[in-house]
Amino acid sequence: MKIISWNVNGVRAVANKNLSESVEQMKPDILCLQETKAQDEQVAATLSSLKEYHIYSNSAVKKGYSGVAVLTKTKPLDITPDIGIAEHDLEGRVLCLEYENFYLVTVYVPNSGSELKRLKYRQQWDKAFFDYLKKMEQTKPVIVCGDFNVAHQPIDLARPKPNYNKSAGYMQEEIDGMDRYTQRGFTDTFRHFYPNKTDIYSWWSYRAGARSKNVGWRIDYFLVSETFLPSVKEAFILNEIMGSDHCPVGIEIE
Repeated sequence: MKIISWNVNGVRAVANKNLSESVEQMKPDILCLQETKAQDEQVAATLSSLKEYHIYSNSAVKKGYSGVAVLTKTKPLDITPDIGIAEHDLEGRVLCLEYENFYLVTVYVPNSGSELKRLKYRQQWDKAFFDYLKKMEQTKPVIVCGDFNVAHQPIDLARPKPNYNKSAGYMQEEIDGMDRYTQRGFTDTFRHFYPNKTDIYSWWSYRAGARSKNVGWRIDYFLVSETFLPSVKEAFILNEIMGSDHCPVGIEIE
């Protein structure tokens, strides 16, 4: 089974570019989307041509903002939006699908913002989301994927020194949030397979030709419960797929 995650930076925008062709090229069994920037009915209408998938979404109260969706060939046992905490459940950032052998959670983690105005909220979010995942993990293993809005290690961004503790996405508080996952039961699948691979990223600024110069950040992840790791056969980053400022990332499981 191939599971792919992609921050599309607007599902209607990417549908007008190359979404159908990209899906045909990637051939995912499950495709998780973040930053759909659309309401549930708009997501359903935009993706309606992808007939072989069941489509589920969770949208923000604020129109045209945030939002996640999952397209899956295998109908899940259950679908649950949000994490059950009112202050964190207004922006359509989480969707959980339960399957026989695992939970699949797609997430669009809050960005701390260009002036770091949401950094404190981001820390509260990170802790609440971690607790939510660990509670589910008591029942069955968890796969969590999406845009975590943080480069975890210096190897995960092209220019670590000028960005460290200065830029959203590479603040120590955000790194600590990712450490909480990787030190307390979750494995970063890409780094598991490629611990030393450099110059491979999942997001590039639209400014100054960053993508053509590969001045990027790896901020999109697949984390899995340690008990599930033997079922993960490969992890990959599809940086040749265009249409967004992010590229898709994925895993293959058996």
